[in-house]
Amino acid sequence: MKISDWLRPGIKVKRWILFLFSGILFIAFALIEFVRNRLYSYYYIAFYIFLLITGVFMIYIAVTQAMRSIIALINKGYLNVSIDSKKLETLIYEKRLLVKGPKIVAIGGGTGLSTMLRGLKHYTSNITAIVTVADDGGGSGDLREDLGILPPGDIRNCILALSDTEPLMEELLQYRFKDGRLKNQSFGNLFLAAMDGISSNFEEAVQKMSSVLAVTGKVVPVTLDDMVLMARLKNGSIVKGESSIPEEVLKQNSGIDRIFIEPKDAKALREAVNSILEADAIILGPGSLYTSVIPNLLVKEISTALHKTHALKIYVSNIMTQPGETDEYSVSDHIKALFKHGGNEVIDYVVVNDGKIEKDMEGKYKEEASHIVQIDKENIKNLNVKTVEADFVSVKNGLIRHNSEKLASILIETIMDKKLLYDRRKIIEYFYLSERLKDKNKKLNRE
Repeated sequence: MKISDWLRPGIKVKRWILFLFSGILFIAFALIEFVRNRLYSYYYIAFYIFLLITGVFMIYIAVTQAMRSIIALINKGYLNVSIDSKKLETLIYEKRLLVKGPKIVAIGGGTGLSTMLRGLKHYTSNITAIVTVADDGGGSGDLREDLGILPPGDIRNCILALSDTEPLMEELLQYRFKDGRLKNQSFGNLFLAAMDGISSNFEEAVQKMSSVLAVTGKVVPVTLDDMVLMARLKNGSIVKGESSIPEEVLKQNSGIDRIFIEPKDAKALREAVNSILEADAIILGPGSLYTSVIPNLLVKEISTALHKTHALKIYVSNIMTQPGETDEYSVSDHIKALFKHGGNEVIDYVVVNDGKIEKDMEGKYKEEASHIVQIDKENIKNLNVKTVEADFVSVKNGLIRHNSEKLASILIETIMDKKLLYDRRKIIEYFYLSERLKDKNKKLNRE
């Protein structure tokens, strides 16, 4: 980086150098005045001490902020400082430190959560996935009704997303029977149900399955209570059951006013609450707003922990609206729904997709009454939520989905810049993640 480059606007180093010199001048002025005038009354001594303390404080602020600015410049590639990640890992090992990455808690359910987890596990092993257990449809609903266990489907998907297993094993666990009494039932669901049969409770069953599949991080149900999701529509009618809510919204042509759970005092798992309180970052979504994300906030201990934690709180907005749940919703409407059910300031940032979607795909979704979620920045700003825009859209099997690697990359960058950079205890992890991001971005660019 040339000397002239340091003078460019936006570098955020010059201001702190000036602040540093100002602090030095305060100290120098206090010492010179003290020696020259030799006024030792209490007022003058207090004045000299004030100048000295102010000068030291200014120097401290200038040095710490300048270091953060320089680290940010290194991370963005303005300064050519190369760090060998292998040497860094060796150094950490020798110092008896284990870099597991930032402590991230992901809250949600459905395919959106598992998709995101597949990308995040490449950057940190300190992941805790808190998964809703309100599902009552499909194979999970059948097992819930027949065996009286919590629905295993979303938990199974999260376990597989975080697992380090052979492709054949994953294919086996995702296999659905095509005929007979087990038709449409997933083998992974049956596997987890069997684990529940030899365990003292469902939480232990999830832990055992996670151990068998060498899961990176932890997967925990939000509660062990038999949670049932209910909704009050804007026309006043009450709908019972997660799978019935979107159907009734469309049938009655009335949007969702509020959702709630039975029992209303469902108890959160202690491990889930502790993970939130100890996290560096908490990510809500992506996934169905009313049936995958918000149900977790209705467990009171979870929403209370979200308000107590010092973690960075991020919401990943859906790319498309969902018929029967978020018809005609903008990004700010999603946030308002989160605030309505979980309390204000339950998130700090919202990650939105600004990538373009092909016209034919957009037309196909419009035929199904699904539209692109509009990014209404001014309304988002009025809710005291900051926006992070990135292109992470992909098309898979004819469906618009989040690209797991691109989404994970932007989430990790946000966590680094908004959280880790301001924590001196996390500076090694910051550099470690910086190298991982560079390697990952090179790979994505080649593809």
